[in-house]
Amino acid sequence: MAATILIIDDDEMLTGYLGNTLVEEGYEVLIAGTGAEGEALLRVRPVDVVLLDYRLPDVTGIDVLKKIRQIDPAIQVIMLTAFGEVSTAVQAIKLGAYDYLHKPSDVTKLQLTIGRALKELTMRREIERMRQKPGSAHRWILGQNPRMRQVGQLAARVAGGNATVLIQGESGTGKEVVAHAIQQHSPRADKPFIIVNCAAIPEQLLESELFGYEAGAFTGARRQKKGLLEMADGGTFFLDEISEMSPQMQAKLLRVLETRSLRRVGGTADIKIDVRFIAASNRDLRAAVRDGILREDLYYRLSVVVIELPPLRERIEDLGLFVNAFIDEFNRAMGKNITGVSAEALALMQRYHWPGNIRELRNVIERAMVLCDGPEIQPVHLPAELARAIVPLDEAGLSRLQVELPPHGLDLEKLVAQVEQSLIREALRRTGGNQNEAARLLNISRDQLRYRLEKYRMA
Repeated sequence: MAATILIIDDDEMLTGYLGNTLVEEGYEVLIAGTGAEGEALLRVRPVDVVLLDYRLPDVTGIDVLKKIRQIDPAIQVIMLTAFGEVSTAVQAIKLGAYDYLHKPSDVTKLQLTIGRALKELTMRREIERMRQKPGSAHRWILGQNPRMRQVGQLAARVAGGNATVLIQGESGTGKEVVAHAIQQHSPRADKPFIIVNCAAIPEQLLESELFGYEAGAFTGARRQKKGLLEMADGGTFFLDEISEMSPQMQAKLLRVLETRSLRRVGGTADIKIDVRFIAASNRDLRAAVRDGILREDLYYRLSVVVIELPPLRERIEDLGLFVNAFIDEFNRAMGKNITGVSAEALALMQRYHWPGNIRELRNVIERAMVLCDGPEIQPVHLPAELARAIVPLDEAGLSRLQVELPPHGLDLEKLVAQVEQSLIREALRRTGGNQNEAARLLNISRDQLRYRLEKYRMA
């Protein structure tokens, strides 16, 4: 559906011109000449963006902004101000306005600002919609990135069955959260969900933790103890960092997967279990098989359905969704009312490489909110490494750029493709998604840009 824009301004020539221009762009446009008329429309019509003049015949734009915040806090308000009213515009930003523009407004700049405001509004509504779903962890599977949408669709399909799932991705990409989401949307949702990090339990303890033991099985085993696999009966068992398991334990786990039964340490009888297995690893398990780290037969047992999670740097268009969600989470935890991040802070985050992925982003937002006393997170609240990571890609910037070739070499084509994708994302971010303007910034034709968007599945 077309977004609805309400223009509240008594300048009929300006509202007529802006209204016609925005209608041609595909928006639905409403016009009010006074604050009272605008308020009346807002109470009967759903509105996405308000273009609000500061000087109105009956009230000030600040008065109207306060009313809008009461009617629907989600509405994005863009203030239209004269040059002498900048201090008032800053006050409007503190009260929750999205941005302010000087009158007479440059139409292209106004269109870009509206586009960015609508993008942020879409993300906020997506967060709210997903928060209302049962199993809130499911929201992290979703996003604007095409690969993550495929992940969400695949996870939803496998959730209803009993197939073993293998989740692969870098540390911090959300493998455990995806496992939770599969469990929460499965018929086993009300059954046990047991997590074992194979790298966190010493090898000599892992067998007794997984399989349990009989009384007298070893020194100190005074009474029988059920293992975690037995305790998960009827539910879901999540094995994280599966490649860290020793070859001996891999063989014993393989038997459980094949027979759906186990034998306690020191026991003589097999115990049948009904368990759905999900495994995860931050390394390429095919390479682990080739290197002799993981048994090939165990790999094939675990990889009935494989879900690959991309790193955050390859789904940077979803960063704003995470930022808003984390701000919302920490607002409730810290008792704060931070409304978002400044454009400068967001730009720093969008350009950063995020080696720690979503987990690192969450930590950055938590730190920023501890330091932030204003309505928005600013660059000063972010770690220094986010600013240091930026090197302007002009001639001067390239001359300072030092790239060290790893001892084992690298995939040059893949690296060049990553740089190209990063620059395309930045161009689209700066232009609010306008492909013509983005192509101009990159000094390529629109057809060349479209080709690259399709090539990298960024469309």
